[in-house]
Amino acid sequence: MPRAFHPFTNEHYAALVVGAVVAAAFILAGKRGVESRKKASAVLAFINFSVYPLSLAAWLSLDSEKQWDNLLPFHLCDVAAIVAGLALLTKRPLFCALTYFWGLAATIQGLITPALTVGFPAPPYLMFFVHHFAVVIAALYLPIVDGWRPKLPFWRSPLEVMGWSVLYLLFAMTVNKLLGSNFAFASRPPDNPSLIDHLGPWPWYLVSMLGLAVVFYLLLALPFVRKTKPSGD
Repeated sequence: MPRAFHPFTNEHYAALVVGAVVAAAFILAGKRGVESRKKASAVLAFINFSVYPLSLAAWLSLDSEKQWDNLLPFHLCDVAAIVAGLALLTKRPLFCALTYFWGLAATIQGLITPALTVGFPAPPYLMFFVHHFAVVIAALYLPIVDGWRPKLPFWRSPLEVMGWSVLYLLFAMTVNKLLGSNFAFASRPPDNPSLIDHLGPWPWYLVSMLGLAVVFYLLLALPFVRKTKPSGD
């Protein structure tokens, strides 16, 4: 079994620095011109579509007990990666909105307080950060490079994404009930320290999570208040 991962250590900081450099590279590549933008979008979409099978292979490579949480693509970040790939290829407003708000309100939390048990250079460690950065980079790329904007009025897109977030949470809770898993951390907080630790006991922290999601989504929409343009589905 690989050694344990410890947050807020050099192996954590190094992953964040590398990810930030890669994010800047994608955005700069996308800004270079139409052809460069198409290539950057395609590569980023491919990475987002690939992270689940590669993460699954990474976890299966470990000689340890296998858990549903690491085998099935039902964490929000798994869903967000698929949606991000679709957003980058199709530019559909709904996919773009889900990627932006989920990526910068939820997936980024995984980079700050990783729910990760194994450290560098174990394959799951590497894939964890590739996975989460792929979604976050897509969330930044769509508005900065592709020019995506939330719908008018500014609260409309956050409200729509909130509806999908509630549906996802209900789905995750149903799967958890059937499998004894912990998707969306709806059954218990992650083992590593996280924001959830400060939101109260179960099940009340689920209510707090939804409340925070509303706040985060609205805050993420504010930068576009004067730039927002009508957008269809």
